[in-house]
Amino acid sequence: MESGFGSDFGSDFASGGGGGGKLDPGLIMEQVKVQIAVANAQELLQRMTDKCFRKCIGKPGGALDNSEQKCIAMCMDRYMDAWNTVSRAYNSRLQRERANM
Repeated sequence: MESGFGSDFGSDFASGGGGGGKLDPGLIMEQVKVQIAVANAQELLQRMTDKCFRKCIGKPGGALDNSEQKCIAMCMDRYMDAWNTVSRAYNSRLQRERANM
């Protein structure tokens, strides 16, 4: 999976995207946020894959049978639904706490 950060990332980061060598804090924060989002997505995918593989695949072979395919699809759907529910609740709580500050 290509994350979009190639060899020019470091030069863009240091130069502030071509701003004459000055660091742009806004650009740096955006790049960090993107990196965190990519890392979170990769971790979510890895955990979901591990959990659903353990749950659905009894004996690994050359191909998945029909029941394994259905199990994997259902497991991944449920995992994503649960993750989205937790994520929405977490974001809602953060917004409430920020509003109370």
